Amino acid sequence: MGRKTTGRSSRRTSASTSPPTETGPSSRRGRAGARHQGAETTRDLPTEEVRTSTGTARLVPDPDGSTGVTLLVNGVPSSHLDLADPGLLTFEYMQQMAAVLAALPSGPLRVVHLGAAGCAFARYVEHERPDSRQVAVDLDADLVTRVREWFALPRAPRLRLRAGDARAELATLPDASADVVVRDVFAGDTTPEHVTTTGFVREVLRVLRPGGVYLANCADRPPLALVRAEVATAVSALVTDGATDRGVWGDVGLIAEPGQLKGRRYGNLVLVAVRSAAATSTGPSDDSAPTGLDLRDATLARALRSLPVPATLLTGEEVRRFAGTAAPLEDPPEPVPSAGPASSSPDDATRPGAPAADGRDAVGQEKD
Repeated sequence: MGRKTTGRSSRRTSASTSPPTETGPSSRRGRAGARHQGAETTRDLPTEEVRTSTGTARLVPDPDGSTGVTLLVNGVPSSHLDLADPGLLTFEYMQQMAAVLAALPSGPLRVVHLGAAGCAFARYVEHERPDSRQVAVDLDADLVTRVREWFALPRAPRLRLRAGDARAELATLPDASADVVVRDVFAGDTTPEHVTTTGFVREVLRVLRPGGVYLANCADRPPLALVRAEVATAVSALVTDGATDRGVWGDVGLIAEPGQLKGRRYGNLVLVAVRSAAATSTGPSDDSAPTGLDLRDATLARALRSLPVPATLLTGEEVRRFAGTAAPLEDPPEPVPSAGPASSSPDDATRPGAPAADGRDAVGQEKD
């Protein structure tokens, strides 16, 4: 799993409304007074490469001698954290995602992070929206353990870390249990196919509450064929009634630096899908769920243009023109059962998209 960034900014993200965290022991204690684990300075972190379940991890301190550090997973920059300031996001795509979250109603959120790495974005959510309940999933079990040791992350139930396949873990979550689902899953610099399909997006919609938001980090290079296909996939999953603009299940937008949309370079684009607040749900109703994000509202577009690296938001017909003739991505056909006696395979319970053997009650909660 790895992520490429479009660049780093020394400015604090303008989406952050909370002051920087004060350094010192008092700032590293939770609301119950239990001290968080994690390094206080970069000198407390390992300097050598560390073996993990899927390869290697390495921590690279910022060259300016500050409290910033970049986590490399298998050689790919995957997270940047400031040990003293969880409200600082330096990856451009995370700043763009933060601007989207800032457009949601105030208060705690229930967030699912698919692709945890160093949990920089989960840490930011806790800083900006205290008492949120979050689940972060990463395929690398060793990395999940290491980041708890290295960084001062929120403790359960505010942040639960799970080791496992992103789609398989998503399948264990109840209907309408999350306000936000973030997909930041990579193998090298490529997103695995099984978390890009119409079936996967529909699974995300199942987990989202009405008014919930899906944010996907999409890395691509000119002519952006993969991102165009992902946009077409989201539109296909959301528009279920044959509508040509907004479907009954929600809306789709795309955030990118203008140069990327012109096909100038490789980089990250953020796909945004909003489940309609009026959509019916088989899950429990909850008055604390977001009331819905209007991607056509000029406020979000202005916030994105005001970021350290200005970004553009495509919506409506602009999104459809961008997708063009790209075909939605679909899951491969299910294998035809053999005529022999039925048998079960141990892989069946953990294949992408299959329910896991253990169930969870809700986002941020697990059965004992």
